[in-house]
Amino acid sequence: MTAMANRPGAQYAGTTPATVHYEVDDHVARVTIDRPHVLNAVDEETERQLESLWQRIENDPEVRAVVLTGAGDRAFCVGADMQATADATGTEYWHHANPNGFGGIALRTSLDVPIIARVNGYALGGGLEMVLGCDIVVAADTAQLGLTEPRVGYLPLGGGISLAMRRLPYRHAMGILLTGRRITASEALTTGLVNEVAPAAELDTAVDRWLADILACAPTSLRAIKQIVQHTAHLDAREALNLKLPALVAALDSEDSREGPAAFREKRPPRWTGR
Repeated sequence: MTAMANRPGAQYAGTTPATVHYEVDDHVARVTIDRPHVLNAVDEETERQLESLWQRIENDPEVRAVVLTGAGDRAFCVGADMQATADATGTEYWHHANPNGFGGIALRTSLDVPIIARVNGYALGGGLEMVLGCDIVVAADTAQLGLTEPRVGYLPLGGGISLAMRRLPYRHAMGILLTGRRITASEALTTGLVNEVAPAAELDTAVDRWLADILACAPTSLRAIKQIVQHTAHLDAREALNLKLPALVAALDSEDSREGPAAFREKRPPRWTGR
């Protein structure tokens, strides 16, 4: 288990034994896949626990940011546990796939708080699909990433194909999709797949720096921004501007929208309520 999952107040998801660990501290939810013996590969029970946690976070107004990671120092997640799904045909696996994408997060559009992927090692197959479903990606310099499904006769259908084409320039996306190869963290940085690469020993420091910047912003503003991004990608800029989404309307008439200017005038840090 990582140091993050060991912090006081950790809670456990789903049934016993838990394969996903969850805690909330200072408005930050930390979700840790805890199956290091299989490089945090996701089996059916882990998928259920993750889906349950994302629903829980959606319904918790106190959560203002999420950090998703894997236990140990070798892997973020290497995708589906092939030992657990070996008997399923590709058609069966596809038919029973989570509509919210791999891990319940890759294609999820109902979660409107910022999500940071803390990539502490291998992020392969479905693991990279989860990374693609996050908003900010901080990777250790030892990390390797790839949509490796074609190398075992599978397809990245948990969000990998569609997200790679939307998140990355065409040639970078196709270079990853059509080779199934692993790329280094530094290469991922040049493609725009990750936001920052840090030495492995300094990964948590880098993540905490991103969290501090997120928490310095009004939660109502960030929810509105993410909701707009998630729900207007198919619109042109003018149509997107005129779409009156719930989080946008709430942000414009929120306590936070009044607190920000007041704090600026009074030369003090704002005290966000998230309302």
